[in-house]
Amino acid sequence: MKEQNKNSTAANELNVVPFKTRMRPYLIVAPALLITIGIMIPFIMSIYYSLTSYSFRLPNYSFIGLKNWIAILKSGGFWKAVWVTLRYAFFSTALEMLLGMGVAMLLNNLNNKFSKILRVALIFPLMVAPITATIIWQLMLNNSVGIVEKFLNIFGVYNFPWAAGASTAMMTVVMIDVWVNTSFCMLLVLAGLQSLPKSPFESAKIDGGSPWFNFINLTLPMLKPSLYIALLFRLMAALQEYAIIFGLTKGGPGDTLMNLSLTSYQTGFQFQKFGYALPYILVLWIFINMVAKQIVKRQRAAQKQAAGLEE
Repeated sequence: MKEQNKNSTAANELNVVPFKTRMRPYLIVAPALLITIGIMIPFIMSIYYSLTSYSFRLPNYSFIGLKNWIAILKSGGFWKAVWVTLRYAFFSTALEMLLGMGVAMLLNNLNNKFSKILRVALIFPLMVAPITATIIWQLMLNNSVGIVEKFLNIFGVYNFPWAAGASTAMMTVVMIDVWVNTSFCMLLVLAGLQSLPKSPFESAKIDGGSPWFNFINLTLPMLKPSLYIALLFRLMAALQEYAIIFGLTKGGPGDTLMNLSLTSYQTGFQFQKFGYALPYILVLWIFINMVAKQIVKRQRAAQKQAAGLEE
């Protein structure tokens, strides 16, 4: 009996987990939990204040329910901001994806010393803050001293309106966005290209597959996961763009470039209608969340398809 008690006591001692070991999972999760709490508190507060008449000008405010939401949905300015947001996001993201993929494939095919130098040079725009890039481009597009204007003068084009014209302002901000962010898409696509397995391409070469056939049936399907990741990040950023548009035109000329982010800023901080401004940002959050879920869903499906091709 004594031996059995000793054995059971020893087993219990072995089963006792030290306090540090038991706390380790909680310590690992703690930073993520703190970040989540830090995100959720202002998010919940923004939902609450969107249901009030809160303003920086007034000491008191009242709960008004969905009046702010109904008011913006009836406002023509809101739908104009939605249209500007979608146009900007579509054109900038589409151009960046196409150019990024084209440049990445070119660099991947070259694969020499020149391509390595070119990679470093093409990453340079990513190291420039968007507002700094906007100021640089503003000087370059200046009708008096801008280098771009001087170049256009050679072809007989003078005083091109750029951001000053209602019909060319969108083109101008999209051009700056493309210059800044194409490198990001290029890096992701290039990383995806260099991670592709060689065996399917070697088999296709033996079977006499043309470069176009290999691109459509092998490269593109296996590259889709990387393309969806690039699309996700760039589309989310383009939908909430603020720095480039504000730095170049502050939403002008007129309200030509007033997207949801700028309209919310103007309403909340310039007109000091904070409760009325928050629904603009929350609508943007809802839309981004919906788009992101669809892209992630497609990315997972593309990943499974790519795994099947690699096998």
